[in-house]
Amino acid sequence: MSESTLSSQYVTGTSRADIERALVAAGKEVHALQVADLAMLEDYHTGGRIATMQLADLVDLTPASSVLDAGTGIGGTARYLADRFGCAVAAVDLSDEYCETARWLNRLVGLDDRITVRQGDVTALPFDDASFDVVFSQHVQMNVANKDELYREARRVLKVGGDLALWDITAGDGRKPDYPLPWADVPDHTHLSTPAVLRAGIEAAGFTIDHWVDPTAEVATMMQAIQALPPNPLGLHAFVPDFHKRLRNLTTALSDGRLQAIRATASLPGGGQA
Repeated sequence: MSESTLSSQYVTGTSRADIERALVAAGKEVHALQVADLAMLEDYHTGGRIATMQLADLVDLTPASSVLDAGTGIGGTARYLADRFGCAVAAVDLSDEYCETARWLNRLVGLDDRITVRQGDVTALPFDDASFDVVFSQHVQMNVANKDELYREARRVLKVGGDLALWDITAGDGRKPDYPLPWADVPDHTHLSTPAVLRAGIEAAGFTIDHWVDPTAEVATMMQAIQALPPNPLGLHAFVPDFHKRLRNLTTALSDGRLQAIRATASLPGGGQA
């Protein structure tokens, strides 16, 4: 997906204002925010902060680690990693609007010294070879037609022995999900692979799969619980158009088998060159 064809939920032009409005409505002092104040609205992927924590627990991160959050959205994963582990994080997103919003939020919570945000394409990353110890990729590949290039680029920028950490949605039983979904307004905006095809593509890029789990049932139950929560100003609905409809379609498709969730890590045993 090119910048010019980004789905409407990524280019509203109002994400910063919408988030600020939600924070005020929730009683937060915008210029005295804590990192935890953003937890309910900054993880733009299925399972939210819980999924981010589960994925981070699968890789070895220290303050000395160099991390890439490839497809950062408004920067939730990058902020979580920088705050929890004290590591330096580079964040990339195709949406210039989301990059600006991420930088603003980084400044508000005092993490702009640990996080750099760059507008860029995950299939042509603006970084040198062997730059990172870990690459995080959460709910990005569904918008990427050229997955071979996506994973070749992840391999290129990783150091020898580095890890790729993935949290993704794949096609399920062959039936089509309903739209809109959180990452796509219409079918033309999505590029779902089956789990087998996705895994084969990652391995073909030179990675060794270390962890590959299907938590679909667990995630569907979690999403049903999220839907049942009482109204709260904080959440992805604060800045994502039609989010409740997107969430409902996603939850239904995970529950009935049309979509599947994958949590995985893969390591780079050899050199990072293609």
